[in-house]
Amino acid sequence: MISIVTPAFNEAANLPALYERLVAAMRDVGGDWEWIVVDDHSRDDTFAVIEALTLRDARVRGFRLSRNSGSHVAITCGLHQADADAAVMMAADLQDPPETLASMVARWRQGAQVVWATRRVQPGEASHRGFASLYYWMMRRLIGMTEMPARGADFFLLDRVVVEAFRRFSERNVSVLALITWLGFRQDFVEYDKQPRLSGTSGWTLARKIKLVLDSITSFSDFPIRLCTYIGLTFFACAFVLLIVAVGLLPELGGGVLLLLALIVGLAGLQLVAVGIVGEYVWRALEESRRRPPYLIEAMAGQREAAKLQ
Repeated sequence: MISIVTPAFNEAANLPALYERLVAAMRDVGGDWEWIVVDDHSRDDTFAVIEALTLRDARVRGFRLSRNSGSHVAITCGLHQADADAAVMMAADLQDPPETLASMVARWRQGAQVVWATRRVQPGEASHRGFASLYYWMMRRLIGMTEMPARGADFFLLDRVVVEAFRRFSERNVSVLALITWLGFRQDFVEYDKQPRLSGTSGWTLARKIKLVLDSITSFSDFPIRLCTYIGLTFFACAFVLLIVAVGLLPELGGGVLLLLALIVGLAGLQLVAVGIVGEYVWRALEESRRRPPYLIEAMAGQREAAKLQ
């Protein structure tokens, strides 16, 4: 049995079309399946559409979160509800073609425990593509996750054993994709062409992108702290040299005071940056110590009402 998990935010216009294509794609794949749709507290009729689909097809289940928490929290909720032999994460906007499922399931049946659908091309604005390229380069080269697909992969399949391992982690501020990469297991890849959105606009704002970068780095690496240490030592050495130059050579030229002021301002800025980076780690440690649940379920739809609240 395959559980297909879809986070949805303001996707009322896309879900019916996705359902039709899922039915056709899973007919070719064969076997039992279910569709778990997690409404990330949408402002439109997304949950009403989910409820209508659950009445139409018993294989559809829906969950509405009590507040908008972001796609990674919605994915986590869906994986917590999936009880099948494998789980697939698929976006609601039809940028991930359901027809790719056949190749992914085939790789899983051949023994792969994690199957990433990696992009050959990615539509969208140049700024979005540039941000994605920079993020995946940073995760592979700076953080050390060399197994992460170079062109990105937010469409993936997990074996049951990987889903169970994922459930053991209760971290709030973490990238689901980075965590799955970090888990290990036998990983494989299939390629596909990411499609344009069928309808609506993406909720993937600049603020959410920045938070994803911070979560990904602070959850898996101390690189920023070490980098601040190295930069601080370098600046200290440069400041010492410039101070000698300013005291010994520049007073007669009238530029000594200005140089010292520039050094003070520069070092103060460096200190604030370093404190901010350390503060990101401290804040995340504080959030984890509170042990608040990452999400709360406001409403459920579908026949299996006994959902597991996390």
